Parts: sequence; structure tokens; C-alpha cells
Amino acid sequence: MTHSETRAPDRLHGLDALRAGALLLGVVLHASLAFFPERIWIVADDSTSIGAAWLFFAIHLFRMTAFFLIAGLFAHMMLARRGWLGFAKDRAMRITGPLTAFWFPVMVGIVGALIWTSYMNGLVVPGAPSPPPPTYDWTNFPLTHLWFLYVLTLFYAAVLILRAPFAMLDKDGGSGRIVDRVTGALIGPWTPAVLAVPLGLAFWLDPKWIAFFAVPTPDAGVVPHTAALVGFGLAFGVGFLIDRRRDLLDRIAAWSPLVLAMAVVTGVAAYYLAGGPKIEPMTEPTADKAVAAWTVALAVWSSAFAAMGLCLRFLSGYSAIRRYLADASYWVYILHLPLVMLAQVWVQDWAGPWWLKLGGVSLGVFAVCLITYELLIRHTFMGQWLNGRRVPWRKTPETAAVPAE
Repeated sequence: MTHSETRAPDRLHGLDALRAGALLLGVVLHASLAFFPERIWIVADDSTSIGAAWLFFAIHLFRMTAFFLIAGLFAHMMLARRGWLGFAKDRAMRITGPLTAFWFPVMVGIVGALIWTSYMNGLVVPGAPSPPPPTYDWTNFPLTHLWFLYVLTLFYAAVLILRAPFAMLDKDGGSGRIVDRVTGALIGPWTPAVLAVPLGLAFWLDPKWIAFFAVPTPDAGVVPHTAALVGFGLAFGVGFLIDRRRDLLDRIAAWSPLVLAMAVVTGVAAYYLAGGPKIEPMTEPTADKAVAAWTVALAVWSSAFAAMGLCLRFLSGYSAIRRYLADASYWVYILHLPLVMLAQVWVQDWAGPWWLKLGGVSLGVFAVCLITYELLIRHTFMGQWLNGRRVPWRKTPETAAVPAE
């Protein structure tokens, strides 16, 4: 039996937890933007702190890279289980479908929050002529926070296109065994340093790269940013290959304390090399930029693999609460951004420390999202659509749904 044929019989609860955490942390990430010392977000709160910038940076370093690692691993798992046609149908329904269905109402909510904050801050006077609306084309089309669904769609299409000729040419499995051995050689405490080379190079060559934001978010335009394609595409591909070698998950978990220490050291260094929450790009490919680019890339990969290893190490057992949050996290992420912006506008003039207001905004948005998930999504056809299963209101052994990846 080859490595690629080895399959763990149980659900990977630790990776479920990581995927859910990556999505749920998006609420805290976006909520923190209003409390930066320098205004970089459409809502600027009266209470600010550099602590909010540190919190944002720590979350942003690993969150989406870890997410795409898990997405690649689950993609290979589903492809092996359902075949290319079943895989394509499932991804079109549960990834591309929600993107097309929810983009417009999400955009309406964001625009509503923009109008409200403009009135609150005196930028728009009642009765005055409205400013001209922005113009969009393929270079700046606003994907909003749903950009990850668009990028996932591109990656899934690439998998189906690239895998077909490989499968035809590798009928005896020889090339696959070579790939498995290369994957095994890649995974270890040295993995972040190896993967930081192409990502750091992409940062260094990008004249618009902002070090504080690490891997740039491809939320505008139909052609993703090159550095984002390198970072997230590499994460997706590595995750895809790791699923062929499930034994490597134990190695990732075993080395996680060392990789976590690496993440802390390089993360702190990356923050200072970035100059804190600055939005000025490093335009010229200088030696200083090369140091910053490689350090940030190393922090991105070490933090992502540390998160993956720690979840495998400590969260691999079944938990009903974690499973519920894993199911709910997709809906929470889809719904959260307009709610975060509206809550930020609501509390921006309130007295109180930034951390209390940040906590209030985050918990309030979580509450609304989870309540709507329970009442509108989990037990309806929407749950079948988004999560691959509809949970009955009263689950019995005869009607219990089979968990879906």
C-alpha cells in the first residue's frame, strides 16, 4: 500500500477546529481595524491603541494561509472520495454558489454602513448632492471579504485541469510515489524556511507590497495579486499533497512547539521591520526590503504550521461545541462584515476603553450570526447547501445526518 492510499478512518477534528477558527477570527480581525492609532479603515473609533494593531497583525499573519492549507487538504480528500465530477458539483454548489448568491446583499450592507458612517462624521450633509458613485471594472471589482470563495473557485478549477493529465500519464503510480517522497522531505521544522523563499521573493519583487499586511488580500479585481497567488496557492498545494501523506500530520503536530517559538520570534521581528501599522508600500527592491520580505514570509509560514500542529495536537478529540462552531463558521464569515461595520459606527463615539468596545462589537456580531445560523440555516435547506447536511430539529438515530467534509 502506498502512502497516498493510507486514510485515517476518523474525522480530522483538529483541522476542522483550525478551519473554523480561521473563519471566526475574521470577526475579531475586522473589528480591530477601527481602533488603530492611525486611520486605515472606513470607521475610526474615538478610543485607539497600538494593541489593536498588534492583535490584527498576529491574526492576519497566519489566518488565511492556514485556511488555504486546510482547504487544499480537504480538497484532495473530497476528490479521492467523490471523483472529479462529484467534486466539481459539490464545490460549485457550496463555494461558487454562495459567492454569487451573497455578494450583492453583503455589498448592500457594506454600502449602508459606509453611508451611515459618512453621515455620522459629517462627510455627507443631508440635502447636499451625492458624490459620484465609484466605477468598477475587472481590475478593481470589489469582491469584499468573500474574495476567498472566488480564489478557492480558481484553485479548484486549477486542480481539476492540472490533475487530469497527471492521472493519465501516471497510471502505474510511479510519479505519485516520487511526489509523496518529496512531500515527506519537505515537512519538518525546516518547512517554513523553505516555503518562505518563494513567498519572500514575491514580496520583494512587488512594488506595492505593504509589509504590515503580509500576504496581500486579493479582495479587488478578478485577477488575484501575484503575491497572494504565490502565498495562498502554495498553501493550498502543500495541503493537497499532505493529504496524500496523512502520516505527516503526526510530524507537524510533534514539531509544533518549536515552530510556535519560531513564529513568535519572527512575528515580532516582522512587525518591527514593517514599521508597525503603516500603509506605505515598500516600492524599491532594496536589501532592507529583502530582509523584511523574508522575515514576514517566515513568520507567515511558521505561524500557519504552528496553528495547524497545535490544533492537531490538542483539539483532535471530538467536541460537540467545536463541531457546532465548525458548522456555523461558514455562515458567520459570510454575514459578519456588514454587521461589524454597523456596530463599529454605533459605538465609535461611546466612552470606554478600546478593548471593551472591541469585545462588545465582536461578541454582539457573533451572537447575531449564531442566532441566525440556528434559526435560519442549520435546520433548513440552507444548511444542506452551505454545510453539506441539514440537521433535523430533533435528531434521532434514524434521521441523524451523516457528517460531510
